[in-house]
Amino acid sequence: MPHELLEPSQMLSQMVEPKRKFRWILQYGGIDAYTLKTAQRPNMAFEDTVIDYMNNKIYFAGKGTWEPITITLYDPIAPSAAQKVRDWLQLVWENVQGRMGYKDFYAKNLNLKLLGPDGAVAEDWEILKCWPLEVNYGELDYASSDPVEISITLRFDQAVLLH
Repeated sequence: MPHELLEPSQMLSQMVEPKRKFRWILQYGGIDAYTLKTAQRPNMAFEDTVIDYMNNKIYFAGKGTWEPITITLYDPIAPSAAQKVRDWLQLVWENVQGRMGYKDFYAKNLNLKLLGPDGAVAEDWEILKCWPLEVNYGELDYASSDPVEISITLRFDQAVLLH
């Protein structure tokens, strides 16, 4: 059997521009873009279904679950990110009277966009029916000059990679 020869184009490295961790925006009406510090891209996990057959196990993909993502915000004095996060939380749970909100009011759609070097959108995630599962208003420290941060864990129903 003769050996197949590779073309030079198959052997040479292709020039690519990588997506960069520092070029992104999160679009949501309640959070100012300049307060964002970090964000996670969506992660999917599947349950596995096991079928026992004789002395073997056979595995099938089960239900898929979008894992919660976390974003971190800087908290400026004005406009206060803490107050904007609190306003969103109160749509979920109003802590003075204990009322819970309707999902249609507290669940928001977000867009997480990675940008190319020219500012064009290189990747666009639409994150649907998103709401704050956990909010951590951060720690304070007399020995630190770092800005105050807020960490928000977001639960959502679906994520769609638009491009």
